[in-house]
Amino acid sequence: MRDALASLRPSGSAPRPPEPTTGPKPKRPPSNILGIFAWHPDLARAFFAFNNHLFHSTLSKRDRELVTVRIAWLRRGEYEWAQHVRMAKSAGLSDEQVDAIMAGPDAPSWGPRDAALLRATDEIAADRYVSDETWKRLSADFDRKQLMDLVFTIGAYDLLAMAMNTFGLELDPGLPGFPPEHPAG
Repeated sequence: MRDALASLRPSGSAPRPPEPTTGPKPKRPPSNILGIFAWHPDLARAFFAFNNHLFHSTLSKRDRELVTVRIAWLRRGEYEWAQHVRMAKSAGLSDEQVDAIMAGPDAPSWGPRDAALLRATDEIAADRYVSDETWKRLSADFDRKQLMDLVFTIGAYDLLAMAMNTFGLELDPGLPGFPPEHPAG
C-alpha cells in the first residue's frame, strides 16, 4: 500500500517510516484544531462549509450535541468531547445527562426519543447503519431532512474524531478532557 502512495509524495522526499504495530503511539507535535486545519486550507474551507450546515441544520442544538458528545465518547475523541460537553450544557443538557451519555441509550435517564438518538449513534458507530427499529422510532419525531442531518452529523463528528486522534490533536490549555473516573478506552 505504501508503494501505491509514492506518487503522492513530493519529488525528492523520503518515504515515511513504517508505523509501529505495537507499543505506545509515536509522540506528535502539539497542535490545536485550527493549527491542524491550517495544514490544508482548501480542505479546511470545504469542511468548515459542511460543518457550518451541521451547526445550523434542522436539528435542535440539544439533539446535535447529544449525538456529538456520544460519538466523541465512542471514538475516544477527547478534544471533541471537551469542546462539545460545554456546548451540550449550553444547549440544555445537565451534568447528569452528560454522565448518562457515557452509559449510552439504555441508561435510565433517557426517554424514548433521546434513547433513539443515542441508539442511532451507537448503531452508526458499530455497523455504519441504523436499524429498522431505531429508524422507525426516530421517524416518529423527526422528518426526512432532520433524519438526514442526524446521520450526517454523527458521521461528520465520527470522521472528525478519527482525524483529530490520528493527527495527535491535544486539548487546549485549561480544557478538561474525559472525566478521570471514566476514561474512554
